Amino acid sequence: MAKVIKDSEQHKNRMQAIKKHVDKRIEKAQEDKGTFVLLTGNGKGKSSSALGMIARALGHGLNVGVVQFLKGEWNTGEIDFFRQQQNVQWEIMPSGFTWETQNRQADIESSEQAWLLAETMLADESIDLVVLDELTYLLHYEYLDEDRVLKALMQRPDNQHLVVTGRGASDALVELADTVSEIKEVKHAFKRGIKAQKGLEF
Repeated sequence: MAKVIKDSEQHKNRMQAIKKHVDKRIEKAQEDKGTFVLLTGNGKGKSSSALGMIARALGHGLNVGVVQFLKGEWNTGEIDFFRQQQNVQWEIMPSGFTWETQNRQADIESSEQAWLLAETMLADESIDLVVLDELTYLLHYEYLDEDRVLKALMQRPDNQHLVVTGRGASDALVELADTVSEIKEVKHAFKRGIKAQKGLEF
């Protein structure tokens, strides 16, 4: 699912910018700095892991911003719970999954609306942790310009932590992230005819 950059000069320029950013962060490895965690792969647990980090951050009294892409109006326990907590700004992309809308232009417009919220969070020094749930899909389907997204990620405040989730993370995201975990699917109950379970999947 990783996006392929066919123009070699564009690819080179992007990777040079990312390398410069990564090298700068490596040089400062002894400092307390904001960390970019990327959770990708086909297995279950990417968003759930991010939710655990949200809970951890709130336990320390940190401020958290969350933007959920492609979740739509699907009601989940985590939304109900975390929206009741102080120090959380929780935003959801207006439309649901792409196969529900079946309208590419509408998905692009919804993606842009949600990304504007994400950009605001990424520029806000008062937010200690930003979680961008399922962001990788919007880059894969080219609903958002990846260069614009990468620029916002790289220019966020030095001490702001970032978690991005979603399948098929691009090479650029993998290169930029400080920590990358690829979650592999071995088995999944849904494929055995077991529907999503309250409190476990939603």
